[in-house]
Amino acid sequence: MTAEPGPVAAVVHAALDRLAGDFPGLGIALSGGGDSTALMHLAHDWARRSGLTLKAVTVDHGLRPDSADEARQAGMAAAALGISHDTLVWSREGGGNLMAAAREARLRLISDWARRHGLDAVLLGHTLDDQAETLLMRLGRGAGIDGLSGMVPLRRSHGLCWLRPMLAVSRADLRDWLRARGVTWVEDPSNQNRDFDRIRTRKALAALDLPARQLAQSAENLAMARDALQHFAAQAAQGARVRAGALDLPWDAFRDAPAEIRRRLLVAGLRFVTGADYPARREQVLHALDALPGGARLTLDGVIAETGGGFLRMIREPAAAARSPEARPDAAGNAVWDRRWRLRGLRPGWVVRALGYDLLPGLGWRGAGLGRDELAAGPGIWAGTELVAAPLIPAGDGPCAQPLRGLCDFRAMLYTH
Repeated sequence: MTAEPGPVAAVVHAALDRLAGDFPGLGIALSGGGDSTALMHLAHDWARRSGLTLKAVTVDHGLRPDSADEARQAGMAAAALGISHDTLVWSREGGGNLMAAAREARLRLISDWARRHGLDAVLLGHTLDDQAETLLMRLGRGAGIDGLSGMVPLRRSHGLCWLRPMLAVSRADLRDWLRARGVTWVEDPSNQNRDFDRIRTRKALAALDLPARQLAQSAENLAMARDALQHFAAQAAQGARVRAGALDLPWDAFRDAPAEIRRRLLVAGLRFVTGADYPARREQVLHALDALPGGARLTLDGVIAETGGGFLRMIREPAAAARSPEARPDAAGNAVWDRRWRLRGLRPGWVVRALGYDLLPGLGWRGAGLGRDELAAGPGIWAGTELVAAPLIPAGDGPCAQPLRGLCDFRAMLYTH
């Protein structure tokens, strides 16, 4: 939400009240730059009033010679406020887009850190200027309405809530606030590196004198339109049903909905079945939407989709399930496999992997009330090469398997930003 210029602390503290008031503790992603330093001080003032615990974390990507010293300075700044601090070091492996790899590594490292400390939410220092830059960057990539809606104040990802309480405050106002308090920060030299898309966009904004506040307002307007589409998609999904981790969508409502609503339903359905954090590629989704009305049975992003019996049915693709890493039980005999199943009652030495087709004829699989593909993509419990149990096929007492997601999770995915 954009705001008229005003006292920085009042705006950010009000956002923290809305976003973070129910959390007993919060993490702070602290780079040591001006934005995250301001966030730490503002959150510290707010937390003293509420009695909430703060912990800070810095990810050292090791991409510049001074990065370790900058992480050390960030830790000293946190310690000066009485905030415990950890530094996490990333060692890059493989090629690809450097910024994308660093961003994903940062999310993964911080989410693991937060879980170790019992934190359910982490504060991020994105500002109104970041929102404006994000809008222009995504416009240049041909983004749809979800992308152009910009960053949201609260996002759930990697098993964590990521909170952005400074989206209504400009970068310049934050630095003025820090100077008024006599607080210093580290300027990241990579903020001048034109090799990065965001830096080129930032400089273009300055060169063209484009108003960041109005661009951020445009992102907010688009977010309102996105919310309306999400509501319409949820209405079109009335009558959806789930069974053994598969999803059925009422075909008539799906077929008759506008193309954008069908796209949203299909994307959410794919994520529901696989547990993926990100949607399938847009081109593949659009191709599937063209093919489904003709009765095609297609495979998309590890999911088999087909129509029949008045429903669009989406089940896990057995070949994709077979590629999922084996899962081993923890000390309590529990395991999560294929981002879809939680298994209980496992013994040491057992592993969970896809059941597959080969053993189905001898297991009386028809009595399970599930199709061959569903069972083949389901969990099998193995001791070496020997099948110990197939939890989706009733066979008396033994280990049990429960889907990780239900219908309420699918509905929530329709509103995922």
